[in-house]
Amino acid sequence: MNIHFEPAFESLRSYTAPEWFRDAKFGIWSHWGPQSVPMFGDWYARNMYIEGTPQYEYHLRHYGHPSKFGYKDICALWKAENFDPGALIEKYYRAGARYLMTQATHHDHFFNYDSAINRMNSVKVGPHQDILAMWKAAADKNKLPFGISEHLGASFSWWRVNKGCDKYGAYAGVPYDGNDPDWQDFYHANQEHGTKDPGDFNPWYTSNSAFREYWLRCINEMIEKFEPDLLYTDGSLPFGDHWAADQSGVIDENDYSHGLRAVAKLYNTSVGKYGENRAVYLQKDRRPEIYSVGVLDIEKSQLPGIMPEPWHTDTCIGNWFYDVHSPYKHPEQIIEMLVDIISKNGVMLLNILQRPDGTIDDEADFILQKLAEWFAVCGEAVYGTRPWRVFGEGDTFVRIDGFREDKTEWNRNDLRFVQKDGAVYAFLMGARGGDTLTVRSFAEQDIHSVELLGYGAVPFAKEFGMLLVALPENLPVFCANVLKIS
Repeated sequence: MNIHFEPAFESLRSYTAPEWFRDAKFGIWSHWGPQSVPMFGDWYARNMYIEGTPQYEYHLRHYGHPSKFGYKDICALWKAENFDPGALIEKYYRAGARYLMTQATHHDHFFNYDSAINRMNSVKVGPHQDILAMWKAAADKNKLPFGISEHLGASFSWWRVNKGCDKYGAYAGVPYDGNDPDWQDFYHANQEHGTKDPGDFNPWYTSNSAFREYWLRCINEMIEKFEPDLLYTDGSLPFGDHWAADQSGVIDENDYSHGLRAVAKLYNTSVGKYGENRAVYLQKDRRPEIYSVGVLDIEKSQLPGIMPEPWHTDTCIGNWFYDVHSPYKHPEQIIEMLVDIISKNGVMLLNILQRPDGTIDDEADFILQKLAEWFAVCGEAVYGTRPWRVFGEGDTFVRIDGFREDKTEWNRNDLRFVQKDGAVYAFLMGARGGDTLTVRSFAEQDIHSVELLGYGAVPFAKEFGMLLVALPENLPVFCANVLKIS
């Protein structure tokens, strides 16, 4: 069968997610680049040019004024001198990851690979290493699907602030280094977007035709070099203005033509490599007319119920880039999030923060160790599963409120379900050792056996349509223990 995708909605909406992706359930992301250097979190490359922000104040006092020491100079400080992707991937695999996502470029327009298009890349500047090639070699060795994330589409308007200047103080009126004509190829000739800030613009949209063509050239280069199994766009399918379209309901295919060409190339490259399409395209526009060309991604949030097609969410243990100020999620919360997500047909990607030198800190290592401990017992209930007829029971639900990720306070009756090979796996979200668990979702089914993963068979009875299960005093794992119900 000749499979070929055309760069059009009609063709790309025939897409279905590959089985490997539906089976994997959990991946780890290296959201890492020069913005890790100050160890001050996400959007540093933007906020260092916004007078009065904490990152601006830090930059001014630590490195100097952005007219003298700009983001290009931060890039030169990034060395990645202790980066060992092989050792990290071994840790990630033990911690349950079954695919790897790596950052090709953030909004900062710095490329983490040997680009023939952009001189500001990790081979020519900073580490003098092809970071993505090193990641891919380690992923291939461990037979992990390899993904790349691109955040470039937002860059042209997101970075308009580097054309500004201070409004007060010793440097009032002195242009930031983004105004230097010798660096317009890096900082963008984006003066058309102005410098007003913050919050009064759409950072994921530009009508600039030259930049749209540039974006497509860069994405094509990434696809050709790395033949990724996943491509993640931070935002909507470029370059449709989905904020405006949400108001009018009109989707102009011409406005999405660059994005559609990139997605078609991704899929056709996979077909050429495997004889079938095994690639996954991830983007964040929640309209089915758009996300049906790939898989919907929901950043730092999720869905209230089971979605018919697989979906994806990405989150992080702390901030998106290494941040000495940001606390980390506890392993229990990460696992409980994963369980709730897979019960609704989702897949979860977790960013493990790396320091500027490429290493992870002791807290991140502890999280990985605890994940490995849990997956060693409960992985059977994760990999290869599919949603059951209901995602769970109980009165507690995760909070869905934008980018808010509160720890859910589960009670003893809260369960989440998945199924595989004729068995239903019930995750115990709040039950404790010694409890007698009441399960109401099997009223119409005969139960042949109940097993607690990591322990063995446990006593059960069926009374008045309810399944009663006696739990041992000591549960096998520290959270989200699993009953296998046959």
